[in-house]
Amino acid sequence: MPEHRLKVFITGASSGLGAALARHYGAQGAQLGLVGRKTDALAAVAHGLDARTFRADVRDAAAMQAAATGFLDAIGTPDIIIAAAGISVGTLTEEAADAEVFRAVMDANVLGLVHTFAPFIASMQAARLPTGGVLCGISSVAGVRGLPGGSAYSASKAAATVYLEALRLELKRHGIAVVTVAPGYIDTPMTQINPYPMPFKMSAATAAAKVARCIARRRPHSVIPWQMAGVAQVLKWLPVRVYDALFENAPRKPRGLPT
Repeated sequence: MPEHRLKVFITGASSGLGAALARHYGAQGAQLGLVGRKTDALAAVAHGLDARTFRADVRDAAAMQAAATGFLDAIGTPDIIIAAAGISVGTLTEEAADAEVFRAVMDANVLGLVHTFAPFIASMQAARLPTGGVLCGISSVAGVRGLPGGSAYSASKAAATVYLEALRLELKRHGIAVVTVAPGYIDTPMTQINPYPMPFKMSAATAAAKVARCIARRRPHSVIPWQMAGVAQVLKWLPVRVYDALFENAPRKPRGLPT
């Protein structure tokens, strides 16, 4: 009987963590479905890999349904789906122009998960996959507490974490694992504009290997790297007054429209 080749569907695959995940699984011989908004960058990532590319924005439910249908028709039911697409940009509530940015961030980072997973769940339930199937959502340590100047991003990642937890409970009886991974800082275009120190920053390749390990172990919730997991625990339990005193004047991510 031939060895089963992993089928992996990844969003946000044109750069950053998503691209690194594509290369990681591609090196293992996986059949890939790669989703991104930038056609040329997506093609560059897919070069030399067994990959089909789909130009789509995770905020667009119809586009994501079309990408999923294309993958299912060409390759079949995926073993692993990784929702790695996301938007990180500074926001301020008092700035009227930022209302559009808030919507974009929430749509990409929360509804983008729904749009990525929904088209595949029925097929995964029916397929009786050898691994049971894994849905992996990329959250963030930024969702542990609200960060000044990053209210949209922090809120979106907190919502993503809770959504993924609920989904995990809903799908357990079907044998489908839902894996939440909350990274700290990853060296990607998203973080390269940050005007402040980023402790325990990982390369995208290192982060991808850690995410893949969490998926292989079907771990319900992980913070990576382990040093940042300790930081997250401390932040979670800091009293409000102490947290406010430490972070009120923290450096802020630059504002702007998502690219």
